[in-house]
Amino acid sequence: MTPDTLARATADKPTPRRNDADTIATEIVEKLTYSIGKTTTAARLHDWLEATTLVVRDRIIDNWFGTTIHTYQRQEKRVCYLSMEFLIGRLLRDAISNLGLTDPIREALARYDVELDLVELLEPDAALGNGGLGRLAACFMESMATTGVPGFGYGIRYVHGFFRQEIVDGQQVELPETWLKHGNPWEFERRESSYEIGFGGKVTTIDENGRQRQVWRPAERVLAVAYDTPVVGWRGTHVNTLRLWSAQSLDPILLDAFNAGDHIGALLEANKAEAITRVLYPADSHQAGQELRLRQEYFFSSASLQDIIRRHLTQYPDLSNLSDKVAVQLNDTHPAVSVAELMRLLVDVHGIEWDTAWATTRAVFSYTNHTLLPEALETWPIHLFERLLPRQMQIIYAINAGVLREATQEHSFDDDTIRGISLIDEGNGRRVRMGQLAFVGSHAVNGVSALHTDLMKETVFRDLHKLYPTRIENKTNGVTPRRWLFESNPGLTRLAEQAIGTGFRDDITELVKLDPFAEDASFRERFAGVKRQNKQRLATLIEERLAIQVNPDAIFDIQVKRIHEYKRQLLNILETVALYEQIRSLPHLDWTPRVKILAGKAAPSYAQAKEIIHLAGDVARVINADPGVRDLLKVVFIPNYNVSLAEIIMPAADVSEQISTAGLEASGTGNMKFALNGALTIGTLDGANVEMLEHLGQENIFIFGLKADEVAKLRAEGHSGQGVIERQPLLRSAIDSISAGVFSQDDPNRYAGLMGALRDRDWWMIAADFKAYWDTQRQLDVLWKDRAKWDAIAVRNTARMGWFSSDRSIREYAHDIWRAGPDA
Repeated sequence: MTPDTLARATADKPTPRRNDADTIATEIVEKLTYSIGKTTTAARLHDWLEATTLVVRDRIIDNWFGTTIHTYQRQEKRVCYLSMEFLIGRLLRDAISNLGLTDPIREALARYDVELDLVELLEPDAALGNGGLGRLAACFMESMATTGVPGFGYGIRYVHGFFRQEIVDGQQVELPETWLKHGNPWEFERRESSYEIGFGGKVTTIDENGRQRQVWRPAERVLAVAYDTPVVGWRGTHVNTLRLWSAQSLDPILLDAFNAGDHIGALLEANKAEAITRVLYPADSHQAGQELRLRQEYFFSSASLQDIIRRHLTQYPDLSNLSDKVAVQLNDTHPAVSVAELMRLLVDVHGIEWDTAWATTRAVFSYTNHTLLPEALETWPIHLFERLLPRQMQIIYAINAGVLREATQEHSFDDDTIRGISLIDEGNGRRVRMGQLAFVGSHAVNGVSALHTDLMKETVFRDLHKLYPTRIENKTNGVTPRRWLFESNPGLTRLAEQAIGTGFRDDITELVKLDPFAEDASFRERFAGVKRQNKQRLATLIEERLAIQVNPDAIFDIQVKRIHEYKRQLLNILETVALYEQIRSLPHLDWTPRVKILAGKAAPSYAQAKEIIHLAGDVARVINADPGVRDLLKVVFIPNYNVSLAEIIMPAADVSEQISTAGLEASGTGNMKFALNGALTIGTLDGANVEMLEHLGQENIFIFGLKADEVAKLRAEGHSGQGVIERQPLLRSAIDSISAGVFSQDDPNRYAGLMGALRDRDWWMIAADFKAYWDTQRQLDVLWKDRAKWDAIAVRNTARMGWFSSDRSIREYAHDIWRAGPDA
């Protein structure tokens, strides 16, 4: 933005709008009439949704312009957050709440006999993510706006995104999401912000005045077109931008081929380009899937960096101060190719010397690691990488040479350490290690919980940590309290306001003032009443969607997250089977009623995870049909877990299952949302559970099982589950029942392999942790019968979770890593 355009923009700043119900009602009708072409009598509910969205959007745009002008005027440093996922969920309620418009909009719509709650439910979930990684990115974008950090989110505008999950005959079926079917009123296409993205081709060397320069001539080009969505912070004063890229062909149709009769072939290039932004995480179990995924990652990384450089050069004369004015956060390894791409842009396109470009690159980038699973740290076959991105491969080799020279000449590391540092894995078919690339190309590398960060130094980045011992630091994750308390649990929010005032809405750490109310019987009773209403709402949803009746007076024991072996849904299912068998064998005992609720998606090519979903469905079918257990035990698997479903589930939970194999969960954010809403956590000492234990107190969280170092020791000793299973009758009986086909009589051998793996290897320590898990669950059974004590613990959970806000996380990133924002 030039000084002239900045001056004009400042002069054109819109007059603030009135936010009373009369004004809003008039504007909604105007949108119905002139934007949608409907009268109030002809309008359907989806028309009211669009009209209301447009009215809310207008107010956001006013502040959006103001934020942009303010950022340019003060020449503030911008934070650019690169992520393959932004699981933003429905935006209308979030925006209305943050702008403080809930009551006037509700009143305005009521004048036309329209209910705001019904309107909000029609908005589709944006299918832009899968699990915690994407939801964290969404929370961070909202918190950047709330805390006043100038931010740009960069990702992909997936047409179908992550799949819609249906369960057919007990098995997961993947169907395309259609969230863009009726358009997206929140977004703005920015045709002027379009960039060519190349693939393949060759690199040539040219001589310019005695200096050699590499020129990449791609064989294939596609166009990245920007779509912007405003992200409004709390109180609406600061609005940031989420920019998503859509892939388009440079030539929408090969007209010569079409006229020659090749009507399908004429569209081949367009279809190939558009495939890049069709689906999130295409199955990569085959070469075509791997290639498409690498194309996606480079596509959005290159477009984002070109955009960042263009914006910088509209305000500053050159790129010498790029790192002073831009911070780029790599959310996991998916955008790690950005390190090589920024080097290409600086050296090849803008003529900057290599050493200067490398210093700039490392000063610009920082990298968040989200996993300790070596197989989840992306690597790409060199032959694939070199074919698609030949110049970037040259740059990676050059970066690697410099890093290895530093390791050998300055530190004299041995060969094993050098192999661990290298960006090229020579022992696994020669692959590019994207985690290593992100690490060496960043000035800061952070874990997302204290334990995770410590383990990073000892495991996946052990050797790089020796080379750069000050680079790794911790930034524990957080969640936005606006969505995960104020909006999803208005009953609890109102109760807290009545008790401690409204200060916690602006400073969530003030929730700690609720702590003394854990000893107040009247408050506990009202707290339990809110929980009961939330459970009834979830029970109604379960009955409507699955025709299963559940008892809201039972413990709602909930595990909702991506289906993965290390997250140990299988441990939960085995305990459920063991409990079922005990209830049938000992019906005279005073069993505590439970409803076991699971939800989550398995990656399309992850056979074991899909088998666990199938087993959960089979177990549910048998248990729920058994009159012998009555309402003492019900099992529910809710299909198509997404943000909107989570907003109903989290407030209804009595027990939060956070039972991953210790040392493997980076942080978790579901654990934070559940506890904030007054659920009691049963979990391993893993991820952010460690810090939750510190903040909640050991009497208010239920930790069981092996610790991370004990897991590592058992694995090193070659632990198998056979001996453990034989010593535990409850576990052995559950495994035998599943193996024998008790829950799969149509195919008795269906789960023989799944159960056999527990005996042979027990890699995820399911058998090893079963007894501790069982005993802790029974401890919760006993506690449930003392409702005063249970409710007191629930109150303390809510009161003490304020620290786990994404506002706190963002302030730490801004101060320690980005050097951006109001406190920089």
